[in-house]
Amino acid sequence: MKPLNISAVSYLNTFPFVYGIQKSGYLQNYNLILEVPSLCAERLKSGEADIALVPAGALPDFGNYHMISDYCIGAVSKVISVLLLSGRPLEKIEKVYLDFDSRTSAKLVQVLSRSYWKIEPAFERLEAGKAENFSGKDAIVAIGDKTFGMRQDYPYVYDLAEEWIRFTGLPLVFAVWISLKPVPEEVKTALDLSLSYGISNIGNVLKHFSSRLPQNADCYKYLTENISYPFDKAKKDGLNLFLSYL
Repeated sequence: MKPLNISAVSYLNTFPFVYGIQKSGYLQNYNLILEVPSLCAERLKSGEADIALVPAGALPDFGNYHMISDYCIGAVSKVISVLLLSGRPLEKIEKVYLDFDSRTSAKLVQVLSRSYWKIEPAFERLEAGKAENFSGKDAIVAIGDKTFGMRQDYPYVYDLAEEWIRFTGLPLVFAVWISLKPVPEEVKTALDLSLSYGISNIGNVLKHFSSRLPQNADCYKYLTENISYPFDKAKKDGLNLFLSYL
């Protein structure tokens, strides 16, 4: 039987998932491909991956897809790693640059601008790798581990999960596990057991990935308080509402 190809995100917030897949022993005969979020969707779309942790903002790009896990990357309060960074307050922002790595936050900032903040900036997507070295008076949406070293350089910092929750009263879902073809129940079960194992062993996760942890971050607090993994009813409601805006 050919290996199961799994595409997942390469950020700190996904390390518990990666650790669980690699160390729990529940999944057998698989290849794990780690990417930035925007490329996970492309791996699935091209057929290179059988299942993938796909950004919520990319879901409309797929016709029929299958939700295959009870876990996601979500937030029920500040997430601290998905930010609108600006040299100006919201009402004076004229242009927002969008992190290449992101799909969900790029669309989220446009939803918030239009429907919540009531501003009309121009939007421009950056090339890969440009967000880390971005500087200027205009604003940038930045995501992932790089944000831990960026926020201190800007006088105005808006946490996009916190802003969404203020706007809607619902959690924010950044990414979900999906497939384009039906997945056997035993594979779904093994995946969820693997993910749960990683989430339940954060201390070991941080030890295992110690050489890859971002500086200037309380990684344990981030994984246990800022990221919320259960794909529960409230998060499903939040995801459905977000998709309705797209």
